[in-house]
Amino acid sequence: MHSALTLSPIFANLKVCVLIPTYNNSTTLQQVIEGVLKYTQEIIVVNDGSTDATSTILKEYTSIKQISYASNKGKGWALRTGFRYAVVQGYDYAITIDSDGQHFPSDLPAFIDKLINVGPCLIIGARNMNQSSIPGKSSFGHKFSNFWFWVETGIKAPDTQSGYRLYPVKLLKGMKFITRKFEFEIEVIVRAAWKGIQIESVPVSVYYAPSGERVSHFRPFTDFTRISILNTVLVVITFLYINPRTFLRSIFKQSTYTNLKNELLNRKESNLLSAISVGFGVLMGLIPIWGFQLISAIALSVLFRLNKAMVIIGANISLPPLIPFIIYSSYQMGAFWVPSSAIPLDFSKDISVDDINVNFLQYLYGSITLAILSALIAGLLTYVLLTVFDKKKNKIKNE
Repeated sequence: MHSALTLSPIFANLKVCVLIPTYNNSTTLQQVIEGVLKYTQEIIVVNDGSTDATSTILKEYTSIKQISYASNKGKGWALRTGFRYAVVQGYDYAITIDSDGQHFPSDLPAFIDKLINVGPCLIIGARNMNQSSIPGKSSFGHKFSNFWFWVETGIKAPDTQSGYRLYPVKLLKGMKFITRKFEFEIEVIVRAAWKGIQIESVPVSVYYAPSGERVSHFRPFTDFTRISILNTVLVVITFLYINPRTFLRSIFKQSTYTNLKNELLNRKESNLLSAISVGFGVLMGLIPIWGFQLISAIALSVLFRLNKAMVIIGANISLPPLIPFIIYSSYQMGAFWVPSSAIPLDFSKDISVDDINVNFLQYLYGSITLAILSALIAGLLTYVLLTVFDKKKNKIKNE
């Protein structure tokens, strides 16, 4: 690991700065700045409308870059402002460190070493959340955030709430963010992962002052609500757009035929998982979410790590020529669940989605029943056929 003496020119060569957003942390700000100055002069301080002695302290540091504005706009806005300024100043990366003394400048070399070894990426400083000084709400929020980050990106990161990070600000240039408060730190890493930026972590130390001395601007109810709303939006986007997009991109890296052939013939999963994939595809193809069946099947197949080609094949059971039969069968099965209000439906090739409104409850119960039964039958048949196929293939090899 690099020492404080050798690190300063490396910051300049790699075009890395240290970004310090601050709001009413005058008791610790000077200590943080002095700590960072031991490693680099490449510092940007964003004064987010502080009303304490912050401005007076910053006047002592004329050699470092500073941004100030009158009203407090939130940590996310301060970071976004700092990112834009860093790019204008010619930096490719910005290491963000909190001004409340929670982070240790002595961990800066870990970010530089990781950047040198890995290359362009976003690096999160992972705290040891098992130490006794960690507040209970921070421990809960840590687990909560890590889980939803995994759902939204498929990436398991050890500490998605840490504000000690290295951002590839040049790669983030041009991205339009929607959040301004603490939830920005979630939005930025999720959207960076969606953009294909590699997410890495390094272990860092953390200091939590005793409750009587701790200065925190995090408002538990308000900010946790904002974070929950953001995660809800991100999850919806993940399932309806990101996962299908990722899958389609992987398909079209080569020819569609080649990829589907490889998925079907060069299977690495067991016969049981292949059968589950087909059954799941049939289930999604018949479930009553017309217009969203295939895209939902693709998104969930990525999440559950199923054979995507087999899921797609199964989901195509709802092809237009089969729609009259599917709707008719759904009504017939639905009559079992609502015998008192069931209505007869004569089979005809002219049956369409518009006929669903005749007795929606009957159709709803029947379509779900049809989907489940068809999925079980399709999965069982697939498993039997794959087992027979494997036995024949092994028999030929042994002859």
